[in-house]
Amino acid sequence: MPQTWMITGANRGIGLALTIELLRRGDHVIAAARNPWGGALGELAAAHPGAVTPVELDVTSDESVAAARNALAGRAIDVLLNNAGLYGPRDRQTGLDVDFDEWREVFEVNVYAPIRVAQAFLPNIEAGQGRRIATISSRMGSIAANPGNALIYRSSKAAVNMAMVVFGNSVRERNVTVMLFHPGWVQTDMGGSGADITPAESAGGLIRTIDASGIAETNSFRDYTGEKIAW
Repeated sequence: MPQTWMITGANRGIGLALTIELLRRGDHVIAAARNPWGGALGELAAAHPGAVTPVELDVTSDESVAAARNALAGRAIDVLLNNAGLYGPRDRQTGLDVDFDEWREVFEVNVYAPIRVAQAFLPNIEAGQGRRIATISSRMGSIAANPGNALIYRSSKAAVNMAMVVFGNSVRERNVTVMLFHPGWVQTDMGGSGADITPAESAGGLIRTIDASGIAETNSFRDYTGEKIAW
């Protein structure tokens, strides 16, 4: 039976690849982006008018999230995937030199937004059959890996891990599964052309792993193949 997935940042990279893979298997996608009608996502929406619902969404804006919530009121969502993310500057990300303005911006997108979106669309998730919320984190947020660079990005992913675990504990009794994923090192604008895997490979693995997950996996931190990652 077709599922309904809502994906933030669906207009490019992993988000677009997820949308393509889900459409191939007959699912419905609520494709959220600041401009969901342009580029490749707009073409997909035009080609699949019954399967893609474009939704204008700026995940950093309370007003934009509220408008999207109102537009989707009463619609069941099986899987909410917080995919929108930001790396930040390519320099000034060390323990000795950090751009604090950029740090705040990255936290707005990578930490505050997933909670803002999850809270807003929780009623839609509770109305669905899947009852799953997944957030794209990163292995770079693992404190156990003892990293020494990319302070802004790494700290944002470590922070969203904690934030979503707290959220997961809050909704566990509602039978809503909350998960965090490292998507792999993916050939996107963020990952670069020399990365290990394509967006399609990452998307396919994420979909399979999410499909196979339930409440037993809530508050888990895994990669796109399902392998556990140390916090």
